[in-house]
Amino acid sequence: MKARTDYDVVISGGGPVGMGLAIELGQRGIPVLVIERYPEPQPIPKGQNLTQRTTETLHFWGCEKELRAARSIPDEVGIGGLTLYEHLLSDYHYDWLNRSSVNDYYFTTNERLPQYETEKVLRARAEQIASIDIRYGWTVESVTDHGDHVSATATRRDGAERDTVTAQYVVGCDGSRSVVRATGGIPQTQSDHDKLMVLLVFRSMELNDLLKRYPGKAFFNVLHPDLKGYWRFFGRVDVGSFFFHAPVPAGTTETDDFEALLHEVVGRPFALDIDYVGFWDLRVSIASHYRAGRVFVAGDAAHSHPPYGGYGINTGFEDARNLGWKLAARLQGWGGEGLLDSYDAERRPVFESTARDFIEFFIEDDRQFLETYDPRKDRDAFETAWNKRNATAAEVANFEPNYEGSPIVAGGGGAPSARGDHRFEARAGHHLAPQNLSDGANVFDRLGSGYTLLNLAPSGTVDKVVAVASREGIPLTVVEDGAPTDYGASLILVRPDHYVAWSGDDPSEGADALLKAAASAS
Repeated sequence: MKARTDYDVVISGGGPVGMGLAIELGQRGIPVLVIERYPEPQPIPKGQNLTQRTTETLHFWGCEKELRAARSIPDEVGIGGLTLYEHLLSDYHYDWLNRSSVNDYYFTTNERLPQYETEKVLRARAEQIASIDIRYGWTVESVTDHGDHVSATATRRDGAERDTVTAQYVVGCDGSRSVVRATGGIPQTQSDHDKLMVLLVFRSMELNDLLKRYPGKAFFNVLHPDLKGYWRFFGRVDVGSFFFHAPVPAGTTETDDFEALLHEVVGRPFALDIDYVGFWDLRVSIASHYRAGRVFVAGDAAHSHPPYGGYGINTGFEDARNLGWKLAARLQGWGGEGLLDSYDAERRPVFESTARDFIEFFIEDDRQFLETYDPRKDRDAFETAWNKRNATAAEVANFEPNYEGSPIVAGGGGAPSARGDHRFEARAGHHLAPQNLSDGANVFDRLGSGYTLLNLAPSGTVDKVVAVASREGIPLTVVEDGAPTDYGASLILVRPDHYVAWSGDDPSEGADALLKAAASAS
């Protein structure tokens, strides 16, 4: 018998990941308390580059339309990216992080807007769900795992009140300096690049006009030979509003001449007004494990890295999507400890791969290029190498987080990774690609909130799979349709987070695949 508690889940931190996790749980009827220190989202434009997988998640959280409406960049400006050499007005540039190139493999298209706008959308959605309580203006100061439940002690930011609440589980979504991680007994490791970074937020209609030379572009990665592969990065916030981050010398303060730096990086003087100056250290951090008993971490509390390529917020959302249904399954009685353990087994290797195979790879690859080629010394060699980079850039195509080899995925070997490829084929451990059914509806419109079995050869029986689901108490939706697809199999078992648990043609194998999930849940 489980201990009686105030809530099933307490979430420390109501940023995008914490509020997203609350929605994932709340929509499944799980009583949740979110404790968030800021009454309003903080107006720092970060976490803007949202992948198709993220917008797909927000679709199923019931707020995709509101997210699209909150975009601050006009449609005619566009949301694409560009890599440039030496300065922003360079003649050497090519498309970068063209996320739209993989649109066909997802149910929704990518988006771009400041994190604080995304947070507003998520807060509004969470407030519509009856099973979610939110305490704004409070901060969790410690958590304690009592074995059969967990407690979280929080204080109001003005110090006027202190309270302890109990729950079955607590999740730290409280950022890179996570109190939940520290007091919950979860260590972390760091890879420090020994770089001080500046973040500037500024306004300039003159720069806005200069950038009309790059139609459809909203973010710009400037490579400079003096910076050894570390980036100078511009991003649009709105018409005439920008953010910029770059390495700066140790000891740089808010009083330094950042206008001169911006003029240098753009390639000419321009009028501007700086609204914000902040600093951060460039490092990669990861929790040694994402679970300690009844304590979990997600988002920046579990992992943090330089904001290179927009991976941070998207990785955090995927943490929430992965953990949410598993916590709900455990609390509803059809999931077990093995299912909860699979959160770490799936998500931690994906972040390790993201940091290693993408972010740190970018830095090293750019460093080698800049050390090898210089248009002032050998223009032909530089242009040949630059054009080759342009032709072979495949960051978006290769970024395909997957759970191959997961303990709750049937068939095949491999290991969870951020690196993969995009296919319509239904592969165990990979995200399900959209397909149209015979009535013209998208298969994503028919997926259930639990497991879904797609039976694309409905003349065959799937009674064995249904019987296993009934016996084990696993929620299962069966979708039968005879439409030809590119899935490469007639039977596909889809997880609640829309990853493929198994695909094949033999219903007996499908029953075994569901039993594999049930074994983790028993």
